[in-house]
Amino acid sequence: MNFASDNCAGAHPAVMEALAAANAGNVASYGNDGLSLAARDRIREVLDAPEAEILFVATGTAANAISLGGISAPWQRIFCHEDAHIETSECGAPELFTGGAKLTLIGGEGGLIDADALDHAASFWAGEGIGGGQPGAISITNTTEWGRVWQPETVAEIAAIAKQHKLALHMDGARFANAVIGSGADPSAITHRAGVDVLSFGGTKNGAIGAEAIVAFDPDLADRMAYLRKRGGHLLSKHRYLSAQFYALLDDGLWLELARNANQMAAMLADGLGQVEGARLAQPVESSQVFAVLPVDADDRARAAGAVYNKWASLGEDAEDALTVRFVCSWNTTPDEVEALIAALRG
Repeated sequence: MNFASDNCAGAHPAVMEALAAANAGNVASYGNDGLSLAARDRIREVLDAPEAEILFVATGTAANAISLGGISAPWQRIFCHEDAHIETSECGAPELFTGGAKLTLIGGEGGLIDADALDHAASFWAGEGIGGGQPGAISITNTTEWGRVWQPETVAEIAAIAKQHKLALHMDGARFANAVIGSGADPSAITHRAGVDVLSFGGTKNGAIGAEAIVAFDPDLADRMAYLRKRGGHLLSKHRYLSAQFYALLDDGLWLELARNANQMAAMLADGLGQVEGARLAQPVESSQVFAVLPVDADDRARAAGAVYNKWASLGEDAEDALTVRFVCSWNTTPDEVEALIAALRG
């Protein structure tokens, strides 16, 4: 019963088979092999973005930091949610790869940036002159750090603000597949058609070993990113092993099938929490993550039964008799695991 993170799940068998197949023979290095070219074309097809430039990296932190480094100058501000992964969990990597750009934090319920607050902040800092730096970019996360999903119309609202203030718009899509399933929208509708300039397309949390793709919908934006990737040590010489993972996940819609299972298991878990006395949801469940407030005795029972999940203090202070937790469902989470967790919580 491991609900700690989708990073804990193994790789899908199709990914392992693709890696084994990629291991045969000698091919060109640094992404110049046929498999890497084919994987990039598959991403363009999935996103309906034939002109997009694709750069593979091994981690989400690299994808975000290199993306932001490509669209921001060192003297600029990057607006993001106050709980964004780039703010809380990437050890200053965006600041490193941008050469010092300043993250400027915006509030908003459920990890969704408040559009009015963003517009105000962008206007304010644009008027502060050279001492305040210059607004440069916006980064949103889909799904958010609280499991919420940006819909095409809400992405477009942020993109309109970005356009008004001449800012680039980045989307952290570490759980992009879950966002696509959760929104019910076409992948293109919640990215470039809504105004996103650069997408960090996650594979690691969705059945890969370690594979992320930077998607620059305007290929001109990728020039700086390519140098940052190389200079930062993220251009793998045996690049085909990254490409193989995406090639397998995007084959016949597998990536969406895996995300659909994770989202469905999260919905099942959310429903089951209704059977646990004193438990309640802390956020609407829109993707693969479930945030809940649990009675302490229910938490004790579940952990004693072997359940693994994380306390989530960022949602607020816990009461004496309750605590806030996060459960994450994965591509390989089963109904039996969810039922066992609910049974343990109920006691």
